[in-house]
Amino acid sequence: MRTFVLTQDSPHAPAEAWRRITDWPAHGRWVPLTTIAVTTPAPDGEGVGTVFTARTAVGPLGFDDPMEVVAWRPPSGTTPGRCRLEKRGRVMLGWAEITVEPHRDGSRTTWTEAARPRGLPRVADRLAAVTGRLLFGRVLRRLLAA
Repeated sequence: MRTFVLTQDSPHAPAEAWRRITDWPAHGRWVPLTTIAVTTPAPDGEGVGTVFTARTAVGPLGFDDPMEVVAWRPPSGTTPGRCRLEKRGRVMLGWAEITVEPHRDGSRTTWTEAARPRGLPRVADRLAAVTGRLLFGRVLRRLLAA
């Protein structure tokens, strides 16, 4: 798996950027053919132990990508927020880490991810990273749009 890193500056305060970025179902609005549902009883779908599933499908053909929040620290004052997700499905392998920190008059969000479909040969890791970078770059920009 290759790791990619995306950074997006925003006019939003860190708490607002965090709220937008960790609204898991909202990600589905910007990922083609995908819906996201929080599947744990955790209050508001927040915090360590929260599990959500991204379902990507065309009609009846598709796959589920369940993820679990394994680290959760919202931003506070000058302390950056940090969330780590582990992919728990049969199709996708990997993890993602999101940080949100104060930056100038707003915030800076950094998305770091290493993921690929199970069974994909290592020679295809570069393609998986490029695809992930394009897809999640769009998600970040849209979620943080003013």
